[in-house]
Amino acid sequence: MKFRNFALLLLSCAKLLPACVQAQAAHEFRLANGMKIIVREDHRAPTVVHMVWYRAGSMDETSGTTGVAHVLEHMMFKGTKTLKPGEFSRKVAALGGRENAFTGKDYTAYYQQIDSAKLGEVMALEADRMNNLVLDEKEFAPEIKVVMEERRLRTEDRAASLLDESLHATAFAAHPYRWPIIGWMSDLQQMTAHDAQDWYRRWYAPNNATMVVVGDVTPAQVHALAKQHFGGIAARPLPLPRPQTEPQQRGIRRVLVKAPAENPAVILAFKVPALRDIEHDDDAYALDVLDAILDGYDNARLNAKLVRTDKIAHSVNANYDGLVRGPALFTVAGTPAKGISTLELEKRLRAEIERIANDGVTASELQRVKTQLVAAQVFKRDSVFGQAMEIGSMEMAGVKHSDIDRIISRLKAVTPQQVQAVARKYFGDDALTIATLAPQPLPAKTNPPAVKTKH
Repeated sequence: MKFRNFALLLLSCAKLLPACVQAQAAHEFRLANGMKIIVREDHRAPTVVHMVWYRAGSMDETSGTTGVAHVLEHMMFKGTKTLKPGEFSRKVAALGGRENAFTGKDYTAYYQQIDSAKLGEVMALEADRMNNLVLDEKEFAPEIKVVMEERRLRTEDRAASLLDESLHATAFAAHPYRWPIIGWMSDLQQMTAHDAQDWYRRWYAPNNATMVVVGDVTPAQVHALAKQHFGGIAARPLPLPRPQTEPQQRGIRRVLVKAPAENPAVILAFKVPALRDIEHDDDAYALDVLDAILDGYDNARLNAKLVRTDKIAHSVNANYDGLVRGPALFTVAGTPAKGISTLELEKRLRAEIERIANDGVTASELQRVKTQLVAAQVFKRDSVFGQAMEIGSMEMAGVKHSDIDRIISRLKAVTPQQVQAVARKYFGDDALTIATLAPQPLPAKTNPPAVKTKH
C-alpha cells in the first residue's frame, strides 16, 4: 500500500471536497500481555470492522517451509478446542457479519465486519483461535491440496504471476522477499501439520498482535471487550530477529520467463530505500512522488509518452511501495505494441526516468500530480474497512499510525529538485533487475476447476 495514497487523502477532505468525512483521531493502548489495540471511532453507521494483525508473514519463513504463513491462515478456520472445522465462519455469518483473512510478506491479518453490537462475540471467536487452535492432520491433508491448487491456478497458470515471481527470486539473493507468499510448490508438497503448528506456536501470541477496530464504538468499549476476551491469553517469548541484509548488487540481473501468453512483457525493478524514519528519509517521499509523476493518473508521463504519443506500448505502469519491513523496489513495466521488442520498450522506460533525471519536473507539474493523487483517494475515508487497512498496514511496516499527519506534511513539502535528485541517484545498472516474458502458444481452452479463494 503506497503511503501517499492515504496520506494525501486527509488533505483532500479539507481542501477539495468539504463533504468528505474527516477521520477521527485513533486511540491506542496495550493490554498487560503486550497486545496493542488501536481504535478509531466512526459513527456514521452501526457497524464495525475488527481486525487482528500478526507481525509474521512470508519474510519470517525459512527455506524449506515457504508458504507456511499462508497455509496457517487457511488452518485458522479449521477448528479449535471448542469449535468444529468451519464453525468460526458459520457463527460470524449467523451474526450477520462477513469475515476473511489475508497473508502478506510482512504480516497475516484476520477480520470481521459486523454490527457494532456484536463486536464482543467476534472478539471472543478471534481470541479463541489465537489461543486454542487445533491443527488436525485430517483437516490439514485436504487443505494443503487446496493451497497447492491455488498456487497452480493463480501462479503457475498465469504468465504475469510467473514473471513477477521470477523477478523477485532474481532481484533478491538472500532476503526472504525472494520467495513467493504462497510458497514454492516443492515446499507445499512436503509441508506437514507439524510445520503449521510450529509456526502458530512461534508467532501467534498477543504480544505479536495488533488489534484494529474502526466503526461505531468508543475506545472505552473496545478496551473493556479486549481486556475481557484477550487479556487472559499469556504473552510468549518471540523468535529473536536475525539480520536479513541483502548483499550489494554488482550489475544488471536478468531473467527470461517462457510461459503461455498472448503478449510479451518486461518489468524493470530498481532497489531503492523504504520509509523507516519519517523525519529523515527524504528520498522515500521523493520516490513516492516520482512514482506518481510517471504513473499517478491517466495522463501521467509513461502513459502519455509511450502509449498515447509514441504508441510503442499497449500498457505501462510504475510502482513504488515504501511501507515495507524489508527492502523496497521501484518498478516500471509494460507490454510492447506490435512490432516493438521488449528490449526497445525496456530502453524507452529507462529513458523516461533519465529525462526526469536530466531535465527535472516543474513546480506546476508537481502540484498537478499532488492534486490528482488527492482527488483519486478522496472517497477512501467513506470506508471503515479502508481506514482499518491503513492503520494496520502502517503498524506492520513499523510506521506509527499516529504519524500520518507528519507524513502528509513531508509529502506536501517534496520539491522538484528532490524528485530530480532521486531520479539521478537510484536508477543505475547496479540496482536493476529485468524480467522479460517470452510468450509461448496458449493451450486449448478448458473449463478450469473451481479454486477455493476464501481462507
